[in-house]
Amino acid sequence: MINKKMPVFAANQAFFKDATISSVLFTPCKQVLVADTLENSYNETIKSNGGKAVTMKEILISAKNLKKEFCTGETSQTIFENLDIDIYKGDFTIIMGASGAGKSTLMYSLSGMDRPTNGSIVFSDEEITKYNDDELAVFRRKNCGFVFQQIYLLEKMSLMDNVLTAGALCSDNKKEVIERAKELFELVNIPEITQKKFSTQVSGGEAQRAGIVRAVINKPSVVFADEPTGALNSNNSAAVLNVFTKLHREGQSIIMVTHDKKTALRGNRVLYVRDGQIFGDCALGNYVESDNERERKLDEFLTEMGW
Repeated sequence: MINKKMPVFAANQAFFKDATISSVLFTPCKQVLVADTLENSYNETIKSNGGKAVTMKEILISAKNLKKEFCTGETSQTIFENLDIDIYKGDFTIIMGASGAGKSTLMYSLSGMDRPTNGSIVFSDEEITKYNDDELAVFRRKNCGFVFQQIYLLEKMSLMDNVLTAGALCSDNKKEVIERAKELFELVNIPEITQKKFSTQVSGGEAQRAGIVRAVINKPSVVFADEPTGALNSNNSAAVLNVFTKLHREGQSIIMVTHDKKTALRGNRVLYVRDGQIFGDCALGNYVESDNERERKLDEFLTEMGW
């Protein structure tokens, strides 16, 4: 049972388990007391949602009792321990925290790119922590797309060929893969003439947008993005973030690590990692440009977190 004096941002995980409501919308991101009863909490949720019925979200990834420890000789460092987290289908989840807090380590653990020391991760109803390396590789290929700060496109291939090579890993239907690639390049505003260029011949923003196309060509369950705008200027960053917003509006689940507040505003949920735990959980709702209330809410939340 939840301690009624526990702040909402610290009690969300326990509340979800007891209440089976996935969206806590009543005064989100503030340090307020949890409602006395499930009925009151539900009524507040409905009220905050404009009187509309709240649809329970489907859990896509559920991690329980996670621990990650790095060992060098006789020295060990615990990044996180006894960490529980649920990621919901269709969410644009942002992970924030101080440098060294374990944001990227957590994201790569959830994706199966890295292995936790202990704990379980159930991803699309499959317990991936039980898989060997080969099984994990196949699972990631089918279910995960990755976008990195360093873009890692193959320099001796065109942007289109980089994407088609990734698509060929999951489909034998070359025509279908080409058509999907063309649609995606159109989505990210990269014209055909640019698609034929090598990554060294285009801007960083164009290369990163091509990297996003490569990440989603196989229709992954989740796109994992690690500081995708970290090496870009403001104009290219905005263009890349616009692509992520478009993908999210089309139903793509996204998990993104960032230090940048403007980037975090694009998410509908912001998690804050601190002292090896999910210290805060902020519901922002879907992104609307130039939303002053949204910015105020995130500022208030990050201040509470000590950011």
